[in-house]
Amino acid sequence: MKNRLLKLVLFFLILLIGLVLVMFLRQKNTTLFSKEKPLSETYIKHDDTRETVWSKNFEIVEIKSSKDNSLQKSYFYKSRSGEPKPLIVSLHTWSGDYTQKDGLAEMCKQRDLNYIHPDFRGANKTINACSSDLALADIDDAITYAIKNSNVDTTKIYVIGVSGGGYATLSTFMKSHHNIRKFSAWASITDLVAWYNESKIRNNNYAENILDCTNSNNGLNIEISKQKSPIYWNTPTEKLNNSKLFIYAGVYDGIQGSVPITHSINFYNKLLTDLSVTDTLKYVSQSEKLNLLEKREALGEFGNIADRKIILKKEFENVSLVLFEGNHEMLTEFAFNELLEE
Repeated sequence: MKNRLLKLVLFFLILLIGLVLVMFLRQKNTTLFSKEKPLSETYIKHDDTRETVWSKNFEIVEIKSSKDNSLQKSYFYKSRSGEPKPLIVSLHTWSGDYTQKDGLAEMCKQRDLNYIHPDFRGANKTINACSSDLALADIDDAITYAIKNSNVDTTKIYVIGVSGGGYATLSTFMKSHHNIRKFSAWASITDLVAWYNESKIRNNNYAENILDCTNSNNGLNIEISKQKSPIYWNTPTEKLNNSKLFIYAGVYDGIQGSVPITHSINFYNKLLTDLSVTDTLKYVSQSEKLNLLEKREALGEFGNIADRKIILKKEFENVSLVLFEGNHEMLTEFAFNELLEE
């Protein structure tokens, strides 16, 4: 009787171990047996952290706000050249601040270009942040500081950012008082009303951040959200006579990443509408947008940027939209080189 019971226990133990092993192998199936990596491993999401790794060549400077006289910090690199050099204005992400690690910084140092990485009220979770008048004044103040304290070629000022930095880049395009030659916006948020609803569905912290930066108590404050969303602002169309605006988004963003590609598409279409463009082929059509959202596949042969396939490219004069094979990210080296191209 004891031997039979022992055999029965042993049998069920072996069966349980077998089931656990099968479940483990199924979980690992993609990486153990598939030749292709899953999308989430193929394309690296942008790091929205606040890692503080800066070389001694970059100094922390304090800049007095032209709006409220508060001191706003920036990391700053002054070119050692005796000749005027371009200025790169690199804007931190949604959850970052001026201390956030920035791959563009070392590139600027290696090329001996002027560089500034302003705080503009830090992470987007307070009423003073989120493209407020104070925050946008901080960006303009940082540019003014760099011009006064380094040898800047004022015909070559470039503003660039990804995610919340892309949001700030587009906001700067809309409202900056400076003569800025190029704007490069990647994975940008353009509509806080839409992004609040999208983030709420995903149950992430960004929804709570939007409530905090729009002074929302009982549900989203729509009026303040629109005041802080560049898609609702008047476009300074005259700027595009001399300035170039590049808008980039990875086609898998919104699935793997946190900002749907519709933010970039809708903003691009808004600009063309405000420019009174009549050629419908220059816009992203509703059918093209639906196709992209359903299939995330290329809508033609557009070549590559860096090592990534272009899924869709639209442009009108000094405005361009590129959707590429990727997610919530900036192709940093490509972006840097494009700013410096003449």
